[in-house]
Amino acid sequence: MTRLNCGSHLLDLSSPVVMGILNLTPDSFFDGGRYPDTASRISQVEKMIGDGASIIDIGAVSTRPKAIPVSQEEELARLIPVIDMLCREFPAMIFSADTFRAEVARAAVEHGAGMINDVYGGRFGAAMLETVATLKVPYVLMHMKGTPENMQDNPGYSDVFAEVSYFFEQQLARCRDKGVLQVILDPGFGFGKNTEHNFTLLSRFDEFRSEGVPLLAGLSRKSMINKVLHATPENALNGTTVLNTIALLKGADILRVHDVKEAVEAVRLVGMTG
Repeated sequence: MTRLNCGSHLLDLSSPVVMGILNLTPDSFFDGGRYPDTASRISQVEKMIGDGASIIDIGAVSTRPKAIPVSQEEELARLIPVIDMLCREFPAMIFSADTFRAEVARAAVEHGAGMINDVYGGRFGAAMLETVATLKVPYVLMHMKGTPENMQDNPGYSDVFAEVSYFFEQQLARCRDKGVLQVILDPGFGFGKNTEHNFTLLSRFDEFRSEGVPLLAGLSRKSMINKVLHATPENALNGTTVLNTIALLKGADILRVHDVKEAVEAVRLVGMTG
């Protein structure tokens, strides 16, 4: 699956691409509150496009550990006008909606989004997979143990790779049954995993390729870097680039990042090794 149909755009995954992050939230772990108005949002998207992003992922609900829940009404009010505006401002760009709610996903695609990124991987409500099937856009299916409110409360696995793999097998079967044909898998680094779990999944990332669908790695500035390096999200860019490079060497098709330029450079340099 090297070409994905993202509404009116095609996404070529014959070589890895970079997904830039635009958070509209006041409380995201790194960039919450940085883009409060139209001018700052346009400026950031322009920068990410100029730096080489192929996709921009827009989120209106923070999913960091202990994040405060946001109602569907508030998520719609935050997200849909911005997606509508950015799709008109940048008609050649692929925009992804970072949401776990079916009605928000539907509204986002109706206003121009070409991809849905679901941190619950279809667990939040039965309607999500049915909705994505009717929308006919790519679907990022992520693994998360628990919910953002409790996912980091001492997460435990007997075998983290086996459990995440089993979740993917089950959800991919559900996707096929519902008619969701374009699926991207994301093991959910930092979502219900401790540092050891995260590095186990990264070390075996290439084994997820056995599912026969594209893979997304979301490692940007996360605690798995900060806990090892005694860093903070603000100074975790170098660590992010190192882990992104490992993910690329292990078969990542999409890197989801806050810092597009550095990720694009990693893609280019790894690509030179064949």
